[in-house]
Amino acid sequence: MTDCIFCKIINGDFNTEFVYKNEYAVVFKDINPKADIHLLVVPRVHVESLNELDDEVLLGKLMMTVKDVTKKLGIKSYRTVINTGREAGQEVFHLHIHILSGGIK
Repeated sequence: MTDCIFCKIINGDFNTEFVYKNEYAVVFKDINPKADIHLLVVPRVHVESLNELDDEVLLGKLMMTVKDVTKKLGIKSYRTVINTGREAGQEVFHLHIHILSGGIK
């Protein structure tokens, strides 16, 4: 999707620093953090939201990415959030998982 900000980040258009990446996803810091640590796990393929995801393997890989990045960074306690739809707070319509840890703002 050409106008998707997350697709542009994945493609390297903004020189975003990735905290972690694998063949399925990239992980980077949220630009408007709601916690001391606020990361986004974003699939490399464009999927608008959880409602449009029909690939259970990809969903599993995304959740394993959460586990892998938190382990790599030594984060033992965290919350994950997936906002699905505008009314639920989704602002960027490319599926992503929030990882929040530390003081929640």
